[in-house]
Amino acid sequence: MKLWGGRFSEDTNQLVLQYTSSITFEQRLLPYDIRGSIAHARMLGETGIIDAEDSRKIIDGLEGILRDYEQGLIEFNLDDEDIHMNVERILTERIGEVAGKLHTGRSRNDQIALDMHLWARDAVDALRKGVKSLQQSLISVAEEHFDVVIPGFTHLQRAQPVLLAHHLLAYVWMLLRDEKRLVALRDEIDRLPLGAAALAGTTFAIDREMVAEELGFSQLYENSLDAVSDRDYLLGLLFNCSTIMMHLSRLCEELVLWSSEEFSWIELSDAYATGSSIMPQKKNPDVPELVRGKSGRVYGHLMGLLTVLKGLPLAYNKDLQEDREGSFDAVDTVLPALELLAGTLSTMRVRKDKLAHVFDRDFSNATDLADYLVRKGLPFREAHAVVGQLVSDAIALETNLAGLSLEAMQERCSLIGRDVYDVLPAKAVIRARISRGGTAPAAVQMQLALAKEQCGLS
Repeated sequence: MKLWGGRFSEDTNQLVLQYTSSITFEQRLLPYDIRGSIAHARMLGETGIIDAEDSRKIIDGLEGILRDYEQGLIEFNLDDEDIHMNVERILTERIGEVAGKLHTGRSRNDQIALDMHLWARDAVDALRKGVKSLQQSLISVAEEHFDVVIPGFTHLQRAQPVLLAHHLLAYVWMLLRDEKRLVALRDEIDRLPLGAAALAGTTFAIDREMVAEELGFSQLYENSLDAVSDRDYLLGLLFNCSTIMMHLSRLCEELVLWSSEEFSWIELSDAYATGSSIMPQKKNPDVPELVRGKSGRVYGHLMGLLTVLKGLPLAYNKDLQEDREGSFDAVDTVLPALELLAGTLSTMRVRKDKLAHVFDRDFSNATDLADYLVRKGLPFREAHAVVGQLVSDAIALETNLAGLSLEAMQERCSLIGRDVYDVLPAKAVIRARISRGGTAPAAVQMQLALAKEQCGLS
């Protein structure tokens, strides 16, 4: 008979059992379920709700189950539906009827809420670690190739030159915002739901503060209905995972472009690329492509849980079982993405030979020519028009702005002098961007130092 089967006279339909069971994906929660049960059993014993000896027997039995789980010796049973019933069944087999006292003063409703809080807290810690690892790789590549200049883009059209380091640091700042959101989320997770029981609290004089202290929670849920029905923290986790994947996807799009023959700015390590089954010459950027593709998978889990929660009345409903698989999969998707991209970046080769010629037929210094004319006294709008005409002239001559003769430039504007050629090289354009947050070497050095400090990497 099922532990809840006292009022039932028929066996559960097998398809119902398969459809409603969650043990196939909840097995990973066993260590958290055991931790929560140990804390609950200890509290029951110390408050005198159950005998101290019974409490010790229960705790010893639970610790034995955990040891066996860590050695791969636990077999889960579909008939027991979920992780809680499986643990209680195994405990009963090992220590007898005293195991039944463990469930005093609690429900599976607040028990699963506790398990997910414990799991989510560890998930956030792992995500923060992965984010920091990727930040370190980005910073290391930026420092190693500090003098490398690449075209910056708007609308995927050449815009202005930037240091590669400056470009990579943009992702460091994105990830820093992600990490700060994870810190805030961890504070939200830091709230004990156990003690709410099914929805209304319990008639036993439990000590929730004692359980919270043992499990490392600094706060309690103050409303029992809220405690068993709240999944906001999992929405927060899925939102954070989605935002991280969005940032990674943007980076991956650039790695895919930059490693193509059309760009040839980088070459991925053989260890982080794959080949073609028919074209022997191919080196495919599968890692960044898959990370880019899996972003949609993580977004889907966020939308899925939002949809589950949107119409639920208080308090617990079986719909909430749908909070687990998507949350688990999202974290399982993001963590290796962070690790793989850190490895991809740290092992890729920056093609300085190709980048040395990338500005040969380029007009990304046009704004600097306009700024030059402004300094000579021309209003910016007039300067903009003059430079646009010079760009058109250079295109017709199949050259760039620096390739135009001084005479040709002066025909468009008599303010142009020979010193114009000092402002047109890409490195001169870079050096001129001196504003804080700009791409001038001194500004990027300042940014690097600040990024390391704020990321805790200095």
